[in-house]
Amino acid sequence: MAPPLHPVRTFLSPDSTLGFGISDYVEFVATLLLAALVLLWATAKLTTYRVRESSIGWLIFIAALPIALRLVLLPRYPPPVPSGADDFSYLLLADTLRHFRLAIPAHPFPHFFEQVFVLQQPTYSSMYALGQGLVLALGWLIFGHPWAGVLLSVAALCGGCYWMLRAWTSPNWALAGGLLAVFEFGPLSYWTNCYWGGAVSATAGCLVFGALPRIRHCGRTRDAALLGLGLAVQLLTRPFEFCFLLLSVLVFFLPAFRLPADWKGIRRVVMAVCLFLFASGALMCLHNQRVTGSWTTLPYMLSQYQYGTPPTFTVQPNPVPHRKLNEEQELTYRAQSIIHGTDPETLASYAERLFFRLRFLRFFILPPLYIAILAFVGKLREFRFTWVLVTMVLFALGSNFFPYFYPHYVAALASLFVLMAITGLEKINSIQIAGGKLPILLGSLILLLCAVHFLFWFGVHAVGGERLLSTIGPFETWDYINYGDPQGRIAINQQLAKQPGKKLVFVHYAPGHQFQEWVHNEAEIDLAPVVWVHDLGPDENQQLLNYYPYRTAWLLEPDQVPPKLTPYSGVTTGFQDVH
Repeated sequence: MAPPLHPVRTFLSPDSTLGFGISDYVEFVATLLLAALVLLWATAKLTTYRVRESSIGWLIFIAALPIALRLVLLPRYPPPVPSGADDFSYLLLADTLRHFRLAIPAHPFPHFFEQVFVLQQPTYSSMYALGQGLVLALGWLIFGHPWAGVLLSVAALCGGCYWMLRAWTSPNWALAGGLLAVFEFGPLSYWTNCYWGGAVSATAGCLVFGALPRIRHCGRTRDAALLGLGLAVQLLTRPFEFCFLLLSVLVFFLPAFRLPADWKGIRRVVMAVCLFLFASGALMCLHNQRVTGSWTTLPYMLSQYQYGTPPTFTVQPNPVPHRKLNEEQELTYRAQSIIHGTDPETLASYAERLFFRLRFLRFFILPPLYIAILAFVGKLREFRFTWVLVTMVLFALGSNFFPYFYPHYVAALASLFVLMAITGLEKINSIQIAGGKLPILLGSLILLLCAVHFLFWFGVHAVGGERLLSTIGPFETWDYINYGDPQGRIAINQQLAKQPGKKLVFVHYAPGHQFQEWVHNEAEIDLAPVVWVHDLGPDENQQLLNYYPYRTAWLLEPDQVPPKLTPYSGVTTGFQDVH
């Protein structure tokens, strides 16, 4: 029997995969260090080189960069396939809007079409606010695919982040911040690779946080209008978090109220903001009326009343459903009720949940930037940077009253996280040694590490094979990019596309099916090439077969491995109760 291999000896042996000996590794590491020093010097030059004051060219470059980088990955990572309740609900909203409608009349057989986060009565509509759906619909109308809207929103975020930073820091560091936005929220972010969004709300934050210092410095009506536009976009995208953003704006202007001479300028800002908020509020109310029948009842609120989902705030009891729930809806309701909890909210439970959410900072901050965030603390003597911290605290404390948390809930803060990092890097870069004659440019080195971090993982996805991805992929934290066909949806869609005519697909879930929504439909259900419905048993199904006499009927069993699609025979091994 051969002796067991020693990992270190094997790695250092000339018989290793690379064929390197110890001296080879020494030379290789020395070369890497030299290359790092050259790159550091180049980065230092970038941070000391004076970027042209004209920002339009750089803004376009930063906005186009995430789209270009994601399109480079397109041969290996195609547009995301919708695969969950949130995806399907947002796409339904976008499909409704691209038909220039705010709601779709209820279907005659709504119980066949029940799905999580979608209303069936009084209208067939998504429960979500308009913002993300409008962007998806725009991309769908212009480019023929809703994912184009996602890419446009990410471009707006990255370009908007650069524009926002131009009001806070030097052109050089604003450019560095725009690149950081691409690294963190660009091609490897779930904001780019699903339909839930995040970039729309983040763009709203860029508009607000970029307009505020410009208003203080110049008081232009254009900047006031951009502030109003940012607040309006946030209202239409994340109505709850809009409250914290508006409160942050009020805190920013507090010092101005001490000087009566500034009140005239503030009145002009208020008028511009109110104009945009009135328009967005009117659109929201109209959407409410079309979907729920009430001007003041959000679709989100009606879903909570009818299905018990989404959950209530932690200081409220769990909602009680007022409709019969199918198994998917019942499962979602139970899961969200458990996350919400049944015990009354206490200061201890609130603090525990807040502490748990600190880990989500990693989504907004690359590892090397944590040092920059510490350096940012030294800037808190200035009111404007204290205000940044106050805004962060407002969002953290306010969003903590909701039992769930995802980074896109506080996406409006994305540009502020970049601002904190850039401000910290700039402060670190100012440290000098040798009697103030030799800058150590540590901030440039940290920026370089962020670039290396991004380029490494981007390169892995761009050129890495299956073996490399499976080996080091588990060590990639917080990135997300759709890959392969893990749920078998692409294969099923391709199989259906090969069949002639229009199809009716009965979806039959196996016992124990969990959290993989397959019943989803276009806004105009009866005109769609494929209609997806629940398998409710032969007798119930016959109603739909009579309603769609010219569609070929199929049975989908998504819990088979792989999912199984067969012609519908009218006989199944069981059916899903509606109880």
